[in-house]
Amino acid sequence: MSEGDTPRKSASSRTLAANRGVPNREFIHNRARMCAGPARRALRIIAMTGDIAALFDTQNGVVTTAQLLAAMGRSRLDTKIRTGELVKVWPGIYSRDEPDTGVRLAGLDLRAEEPVAICLGTAAAAYGFDTEGVVDLHVLNPDGHQLRNSDGLVVHRREGAPLGVVDGRPATMPEWTAVEVARGLRRPRALATLDAALRSGTCDARQLRVAAAQQAGRRGIVAVRELIPLARAEAESPMESEARLVMIDGGLAPTELQFEIVDRDFRTWRVDFAWPEGKLAVEYDGFDWHSDQDQFRRDRLKRAALQEVGWSVLSVVFDDVRHRPWEMLRRIETELRRTRAA
Repeated sequence: MSEGDTPRKSASSRTLAANRGVPNREFIHNRARMCAGPARRALRIIAMTGDIAALFDTQNGVVTTAQLLAAMGRSRLDTKIRTGELVKVWPGIYSRDEPDTGVRLAGLDLRAEEPVAICLGTAAAAYGFDTEGVVDLHVLNPDGHQLRNSDGLVVHRREGAPLGVVDGRPATMPEWTAVEVARGLRRPRALATLDAALRSGTCDARQLRVAAAQQAGRRGIVAVRELIPLARAEAESPMESEARLVMIDGGLAPTELQFEIVDRDFRTWRVDFAWPEGKLAVEYDGFDWHSDQDQFRRDRLKRAALQEVGWSVLSVVFDDVRHRPWEMLRRIETELRRTRAA
């Protein structure tokens, strides 16, 4: 399997657990008051000190045009923008460097004068189970302010969506997020998202079922509801999830995932998919596995060690899963039939 294809695991589940049950509106409004006070005081501070650098630091790396103009003239501001000393984050919001996700969100907070809740792929990334490499920010429209879609920003309305907190920011709950993201994906990627959500530790299968019930009647929910019983936390990459779904759909569901086998030298090897009753292992090899010579040698050693204790090992790659699934299934079925007959 390819290391680069593995969703990062998040430590933010502890933050989430500590904030489960926080009333949505009370939390947002409390945070809004916290944001609004410093924002209003900022202009007075600049007027007295002209300290823009301190303001950047206290506002998480962003300032408004009005705040900048309070410290410098329009001509100087235009020069700083033109020379790249100031970088536009959103209309009327600037940072000192190319903004990352945190700075972009801080800019939205400043525009809305309250913390903006994240959802869909942005929330999935914060929880540690984004499988799709989301670039655009997906946020919920604040109650008291109107944000509009723009380049890099998608604004949603989700009445009744349960909110939690991740890394100090309001976000749709992880189970809701996983189901909502999965509803918009093809079945293989939907399963990859559900697997990754379970692997992140931010939610469990029961919570996914509850979230699916809460989203009953919405587009794509029937397919997601059917996939939830198949979701497994053991899947280590999205393509492993896709490969497993091909096997399940083809009537060859693996008996074990991430199965450990001890060789003659008492070394323990782990394989992606296993049928212990037939001593068959299937490994998903990412595109870049062969480019690492150490990994290549380890793979050869692993195969030899497993074959010595009677195991057969097959490899599958991206093209097998996406473009030649029936050929992949035929190989697995043929090998299973052979090993079981041996």
